[in-house]
Amino acid sequence: MQKVTMDQVVLALKGCVDPEIGINIVDLGLIHGITIDQSNNITVRLTMTSPMCPVTSIILADVQLRLEHLQDVGQVNIDLVWEPAWTPEMITEEVRMSMQV
Repeated sequence: MQKVTMDQVVLALKGCVDPEIGINIVDLGLIHGITIDQSNNITVRLTMTSPMCPVTSIILADVQLRLEHLQDVGQVNIDLVWEPAWTPEMITEEVRMSMQV
């Protein structure tokens, strides 16, 4: 069994795009933390742009599926958190610059 790396997890999460905004959840700033233990169990702490986000279940299912498909992964745990609350400043600088008109 090979060790699942942080780079593999982040790359998988970058494939998960918020369907309303069209930006991946990493660059959108929704990821608050990732841990990978010795058994390749992954825990992701993430938030949504709003507690009323209508696509929460779609994003969570996409995260789960993408991480479960990583080679040698153990269990995938997703912790949906609301603190700190998401703000547009959490979007990566690169994406914010590309959004400016």
